[in-house]
Amino acid sequence: MDSIQEISRRRFAAMMSALAAAAPALNAADEGWVSLFDGHSLKGWRASENKASWKVIDGCLAADGPRSHLFYEGPVSGANFRNFELEAEVMSQPLANSGIYFHTAYQEKGWPAKGFEIQVNNSATGEGTYRERKKTCSLYGVRNIYKAMVNDGEWFKLHITVRQKNVQVRLNGMLAVDYTEPTPAPAYPEGRDRAVGSGTFALQGHDPGSKARYRNIRVRPLPDNVAQPATPAASTDSVATEILNLAARNYPMVDYHVHLKGELDIQRALAMSRHTGIFYGIAVNCGKGFPVENEAGARTFFQSLEGSPVFAAMQAEGREWVDMFDRRTVGLFDYVFTDSMTWTDNRGRRMRTWLPHEVGVIADPQEFMETLVSRATGILEREPIDIYVNPTFIPAVIAKDYDQLWTDERITKVVRAAKKGGVAIEINNRYRLPGLRFLQAAKAEGLKFAFGTNNTDANLGRCEYGLEMVKALDLKWTDFFVPLPIGERGIDRKGSILKS
Repeated sequence: MDSIQEISRRRFAAMMSALAAAAPALNAADEGWVSLFDGHSLKGWRASENKASWKVIDGCLAADGPRSHLFYEGPVSGANFRNFELEAEVMSQPLANSGIYFHTAYQEKGWPAKGFEIQVNNSATGEGTYRERKKTCSLYGVRNIYKAMVNDGEWFKLHITVRQKNVQVRLNGMLAVDYTEPTPAPAYPEGRDRAVGSGTFALQGHDPGSKARYRNIRVRPLPDNVAQPATPAASTDSVATEILNLAARNYPMVDYHVHLKGELDIQRALAMSRHTGIFYGIAVNCGKGFPVENEAGARTFFQSLEGSPVFAAMQAEGREWVDMFDRRTVGLFDYVFTDSMTWTDNRGRRMRTWLPHEVGVIADPQEFMETLVSRATGILEREPIDIYVNPTFIPAVIAKDYDQLWTDERITKVVRAAKKGGVAIEINNRYRLPGLRFLQAAKAEGLKFAFGTNNTDANLGRCEYGLEMVKALDLKWTDFFVPLPIGERGIDRKGSILKS
């Protein structure tokens, strides 16, 4: 027979164990939160197809194996959530592709056909010929984040809030997605049922190489009549529909040429990006006579964007920039772009071709064009850039003769120089450049394209000219530029030209 002391010890241990198990739920309940995972079993969760791909390891739900989705089927809200807040801590391993679904339903095989996915992917690049562009925190195919904001091997927190037709997603507290579904809900090209409605949650085990862990998964159900945030609904016009359709079909919906000018500061730019579904590359003008003329200024600008869901871009201005900035500073940026709008003519006169007083009279347009093409080809072949912007721009004084001055021969020279230099071509929304013939020649040479605006104020538009050219040229998602990994960028291939 056990001693009184032994019985007491066991009862005390049992009581403490019960309290420990109940404490998170009690604390969460005090705040309206309820845990969905007990930390030691799959209770309340149901795996699809390759069920052994899901295990509990070190207090985490761990995905490791062939494709399988783990659906919540526990008692909270009858596993049917409409309005809610969901939090989860996540850690992914290198090349892992995973995600959190909401408003979904159990499905034994395949990718869930119902609901939305919040992407978990910091470094996965896709499989076969498919290249995955969408990074962690994306509302997959609806509002995409194209830059990895957290690292593999580190815990981060995703916070998802759904109130009526509004979906907000925060990454470590930063608001990255704020999408209000229009009425009627848009139709998605792959035919999935993605209307904001109700359903359960699911975690994604994508493939054998996608190892991810989830812990501290909790939900706070919200009432059916909870107020929707005062965020404007996504537009329902043809431009908005095309943006959504392209994003869902893996086109990188990025405006790579945005400046913080006029009333456009970073917060307003981020709000516009969340609303339109277009990710931004924020650029600083670097060069002689431009806002940034030294490495300290370039580094300060880069640091000002750290932590924001945008690309950081350097716009290299004038031909002197290669002697003003070193490889280390330029290499901080996600990509570098330039144009052929600032150069020195054969008489030693430096000009910025968008300023009439610097251009003056062009007595011989043919000579001007030959010099322009010569300067452009030299830039494309020699300078360590990734995108050629404002392509084919010519001064206002001769712009009326654009089609005659940009002959097929001149177009061919510039396009082939871009191919030789490994440079993408911007489809510029502000100037509606380059013209169709240039773009046709660039496509024939296999060049990549990038949407860009080059704004002078807060009016960015929505890449309308680029969308027109996608249709006119039947461009595919594979035809579009995305920032290259370190080792493959222009700075990595041709950076030796920069100052030591």
